[in-house]
Amino acid sequence: MKSKFWNYIFWLVIAAAFIGPGTVTTAASAGANYQLQLLWALLFSTLACIVVQEASARITIVSGKSLGQAIKDRFSNSSFVWFIGISIFLGCLAYEAGNILGAISGLALLNFGIPQWVFTAIIAGVSFLLLYFEKTKSVPQILGALVAIMGLGLFYAAFNVDVKWNELLTGLFVPQLPEGSTLIVLGLIGTTIVPYNIFLGSGLAEGKELKSVRSGLIFSILLGGFISMAVVVVGTSVNGQFSFENLFNQLISDHGKVMGYAFAFGLFGAGFTSTITAALAGALTIRSVHPKGNSWSDQSLKFRRFWMAIILIGFGFGVSGIKPIPVIIAAQAANGLILPVLTFALCILCNSKLLLSHKNGMWLNLAMMVTLFATSILGLINVSKAFHAIVGIDFSFTGVNQWIIVTLSIAVVTFTVFQIQKERRVNI
Repeated sequence: MKSKFWNYIFWLVIAAAFIGPGTVTTAASAGANYQLQLLWALLFSTLACIVVQEASARITIVSGKSLGQAIKDRFSNSSFVWFIGISIFLGCLAYEAGNILGAISGLALLNFGIPQWVFTAIIAGVSFLLLYFEKTKSVPQILGALVAIMGLGLFYAAFNVDVKWNELLTGLFVPQLPEGSTLIVLGLIGTTIVPYNIFLGSGLAEGKELKSVRSGLIFSILLGGFISMAVVVVGTSVNGQFSFENLFNQLISDHGKVMGYAFAFGLFGAGFTSTITAALAGALTIRSVHPKGNSWSDQSLKFRRFWMAIILIGFGFGVSGIKPIPVIIAAQAANGLILPVLTFALCILCNSKLLLSHKNGMWLNLAMMVTLFATSILGLINVSKAFHAIVGIDFSFTGVNQWIIVTLSIAVVTFTVFQIQKERRVNI
């Protein structure tokens, strides 16, 4: 019983990784602008996240190879693997400052009167020391405990919001697309299914039993999904334009100081845990794709230099207050391509002889095709937004843009289905 409990706590690191400031912002905005109508998008993205995370862990455990090595061996293309690895690392690097500033936003709501640079230094310093002195396998347990506490704060805030249960159930199980909500829906999916999380889960699954990993992942991702849904519920309290400060003040006005403090702590926890997981995931990703990565221990400088770089650069941008816009745009474009590409690779690997009797069945393949379709749309939108930002034109997911992106996504799924059939015939 004790080992099962710590297994669940260990895998809460995945929830810690995808519940960052971006998730809180998107989910709270969804609640503020559309009330409970978009809860179904979080239910879908939570289930899709389980599908891809379980697949990456299963590949690593059954094959005995890192995810990067498994992709390299199957597709016989090291440049392809390096493109994935570097793109994910670039994403971790670009968003680290946002994670730190998100944590500071939570603390700023509590009005301690301490300069921002001091909080930035404390958050970056604690993250650095935790990763430096703790083993990679023990850090998730610490983060898991923080996620549990953060979740309690957000659940407390959500349960004190006046919600009509029939509206909640309708929003959860009846898909709706209110006018202007498409990008918010895709944002909810994009903040839940995160490329670096796939490598993070795979890296942490090495040497573990498939059954315990599977149960831990499902528990963690479901809890993370419920926490995101709680943020949507809390977001419905906002009157007028959404901002963290408006929501904080509204919660205090309607429900008292404890509610406001619960939300502020939840926002801080989301930023702080994501600061650590982004750095750890970046290092694990590079170790996974590097030809000699298997020989890097958690304490080796070759491994540490990557998470150190992410934290130090995030700290630099956090102190200066400068957003690395060009890097963020490049990361959005690269990660926009990576998510469907990585999902495609998982689809092929999960149907290959590499997994022996653990290959996908019909229902798992169907679930992965639906996930691939959603991630393809999301990825193409991110690439389009990045391109439009470069040329200085506003992007809109309507008209011709929408038609092209949906058509290309259908083509990606169709191509993948044929590749899976080919893969399974070869393995007979």
